[in-house]
Amino acid sequence: MAVLKIDHVQVAIPWGRVSEALAFYEGVLQFVRVAKPAELSQTGAWLTQGTVNLHLGEETEFEASRRAHPALLVDNIGELLDNAERGGHPTRIDDGPTGYKRASVFDPFGNRIELMQKM
Repeated sequence: MAVLKIDHVQVAIPWGRVSEALAFYEGVLQFVRVAKPAELSQTGAWLTQGTVNLHLGEETEFEASRRAHPALLVDNIGELLDNAERGGHPTRIDDGPTGYKRASVFDPFGNRIELMQKM
């Protein structure tokens, strides 16, 4: 038995604020919304970009995590940081492991999304 890969990452968002979340995840990070299977009655939204799948899950008692976060390997960290800053979203340059540029962007609810680019 072996784990083959991660199928998706779920990010929690406050209940009823999917449109704000989509403005960030589609507009800043360039994800594309995809339809959920009809047999699933979950709220939120499913997004994809290339081989990366991200699910937005609504929570009535939402609290952004201080440490937990997805880390996305990107090809142009500067462009994504510019997108975030133009949209008024906080960003932070982080020290990266050797061979990487690393930064964080924060969605409208305070969720941290780590960005990593190979140098």
